[in-house]
Amino acid sequence: MIVTAICLTFVVFFLTNLYPNLEKLAKTQGNFRMSDEAVESWLNKEGYLQPLPIKYGQWLGVLPGWTHETDAGVTGRCIAGTKPAEVAAEAPRFCGLLQGDWGMSTVFREPVSDIIATRLALTGKLMFWVMVLMVPMALLIGVLAGMREGSATDRTLSTFSILTTATPEYVSGVIFIAVFTSSTVGLKWFKGTATSAMEDANFDNFFLPVLTIALYGMGYIARMTRASMTEVMTAQYIRTARLKGVKFSNIVIKHALRNALIAPFTVILLQVPWLLNGVVIVETLFNYKGFGWTLVQAAGNNDIELLLAVSVVSVVVVLLTQLISDIGYVFLNPRIRIS
Repeated sequence: MIVTAICLTFVVFFLTNLYPNLEKLAKTQGNFRMSDEAVESWLNKEGYLQPLPIKYGQWLGVLPGWTHETDAGVTGRCIAGTKPAEVAAEAPRFCGLLQGDWGMSTVFREPVSDIIATRLALTGKLMFWVMVLMVPMALLIGVLAGMREGSATDRTLSTFSILTTATPEYVSGVIFIAVFTSSTVGLKWFKGTATSAMEDANFDNFFLPVLTIALYGMGYIARMTRASMTEVMTAQYIRTARLKGVKFSNIVIKHALRNALIAPFTVILLQVPWLLNGVVIVETLFNYKGFGWTLVQAAGNNDIELLLAVSVVSVVVVLLTQLISDIGYVFLNPRIRIS
């Protein structure tokens, strides 16, 4: 996990520190009419023209931060503003990711760590309610469809699952907004906005974004559950139980259900990183300023420090989720433990 995280963050660091991005950053922070010499001077003063491995080491916090002496004093990565030489000498030498210093956002003018904590909490709230709605409904649809393969119930629920997965969030989200919230042709069932849900979430202002995300992921989990349930229902021990006269409901609940949920368990956990990064469209569409909205703002405004922090959080969440799913799969499937 550590090696994978280092490799992925280095790739993101390399892409964000390409010279055209740095040139755009310099002109954004200075003046769009800056000459090439002025751009290089600004980048050199801010430490961006150092070799890439050195910059990456400083960002991680394993190499000392850069310093730059001017007539006004000393500036540096670990120095807030411009300080006299004797004051700058007392500043810490290392100030990177490992020291908890994520840098300053050039767009929001706030510490990146504060922005990430706030926006991640908002997206966490959205993800929680999406999982609460999506997982039980998807499992119920998948189990009901897989209990009797080929039946009318199976065909109906499978068609519904395919339709939800085939409909992108930006399509269903726009339809929901037009139908349920529009003041001209809509039903006006939901009067709140997702922006107000950031402070006070309720059914009126929070249900539509939750439903939009849940519907898209529900179909995939339901289809996986149906396929797993169908396979289990044709197993030899299920046939034996039916020949012995065991009630069909007992067969499903006591024998088939647990084994059928092994594969969907992994799929459900893998929805967490998808939700974290897949909410970009929905949060932008509903103007819910969470983690996905922050990613769009960081990328659109070339906010390098914030973009790097968002990437790190995404990488860590994906790796941790995969680790948890692997460990959980071992506990659910005794055959893996025995082997």
